[in-house]
Amino acid sequence: MNVIETTTLLFVGAGAVSLGLSALLVVRLERIGARFGLSEALLGLVAALAADAPEIASAVTAIVSHQRGVAIGVLVGSNIFNLATLLGLGAIASGRIALHRRVVLLAGMPALWVAVLTMALEHQLLGRWPVALLVYLPLIPYLLLLERPALFRLPERMQRALVASVAEEEADLVAAIHPRRATRLDLLLVMPLAVAVVVASVVMEHAATRLGAHAHWSPLLLGGVVLAGVTSLPNAVAAIYLARHGRGAAALSTAMHSNTINIAVGLVIPSLVLGVSAQSRAGNLLVIWYFGLTLAVLSVAYLRRGIGRLTGACILAAYGLCLYQLITQ
Repeated sequence: MNVIETTTLLFVGAGAVSLGLSALLVVRLERIGARFGLSEALLGLVAALAADAPEIASAVTAIVSHQRGVAIGVLVGSNIFNLATLLGLGAIASGRIALHRRVVLLAGMPALWVAVLTMALEHQLLGRWPVALLVYLPLIPYLLLLERPALFRLPERMQRALVASVAEEEADLVAAIHPRRATRLDLLLVMPLAVAVVVASVVMEHAATRLGAHAHWSPLLLGGVVLAGVTSLPNAVAAIYLARHGRGAAALSTAMHSNTINIAVGLVIPSLVLGVSAQSRAGNLLVIWYFGLTLAVLSVAYLRRGIGRLTGACILAAYGLCLYQLITQ
């Protein structure tokens, strides 16, 4: 067996281990969250964080190795993949993802805001510290909103809409998550599982980098197509399940929360520590695709109160065009 075959087996094996263990980590964290009385909306956020561990770990490894192009490809490519699979493929599989406008606003506005800030960071329109503040300062009230919407004192009509939005999202997530209370074993397994996911993801990223160097792939192609696709595969499965079971709010919030976490944890924090490298044309193009597709999906979902099969097909077509531009760069 030659070096390339060995590296390919290492990449596939590490990827399978990383994804499998992250799924176990999701379950354990959901149970622990239920034990401590977190709302279903916050449990969904915790689940998204655990599910995003492989791409975040791969991206941070790439940044530490001075391969920021790979990191941007993994994170932003995964976000575009999420939009294409959770919402585009989900709409095609189910016929239609029905959404109330208030749910689109609640789940979508933070994700759109983060997409705007990603463009500002990658195009160097704002420094990394202002971007970090603009990302994280709104997170505290948003987390409070998901946990205790009644704490917010708003005009009566807005208050009712806010409480109803959180309640609708939680109703979908109850059926999608429905964790039992954590046992002592769950508490003991969380840290080893998290460490194992990170180690497997690091191995996967290094193996992918070696394969990419052998095949003369660009960093963005390696990250945005290969690593982004592999690390986001569980989201495609989740998309079809949620959509086919009529869990539109859960599908939307899962996609948007996952995208927000990828940027907030996988890109903004490492940028604060290690700085931002010079921009590239391909990286800027990928970030524009991310922002544009996020805006288009949320606009259609709001105006049409959901996403139908035709819109889903258009989302997948846009994703295909994005991949084509990455491959031909």
